[in-house]
Amino acid sequence: MSARIIREWTPTQAEFDAFARVSGDDNPIHVDPEFSARTRFGRTVSHGMLIYARLWAMLAEARPGFRQAAQSMMFPNPAYAGEPVRLTVERIDETRWSLRAERAADGAALFVGEAEAAC
Repeated sequence: MSARIIREWTPTQAEFDAFARVSGDDNPIHVDPEFSARTRFGRTVSHGMLIYARLWAMLAEARPGFRQAAQSMMFPNPAYAGEPVRLTVERIDETRWSLRAERAADGAALFVGEAEAAC
């Protein structure tokens, strides 16, 4: 089992829209380009939990059968469609994993968190 996995992902508006349908979170900041153009972001932004889902899939791949007991997460900056994101899952110790997403272009943190395994 690798102690660190790094992947690149470029989110799309289609993924934002699909996640909105599945999650029920259809906030216009995620799915309405016209509305979002008038916000401080200037365009649609990813659901934070969509980013988490991508990181969770990487963790599940690295540690099959992982059962989560606790999680912490912050979303310091927005992720936009069409901008590459670097996803990192790294083992801290036997029960804790660090999860991080950052914008590939400038390294801005998009998601910072940890997942702890149930014992």
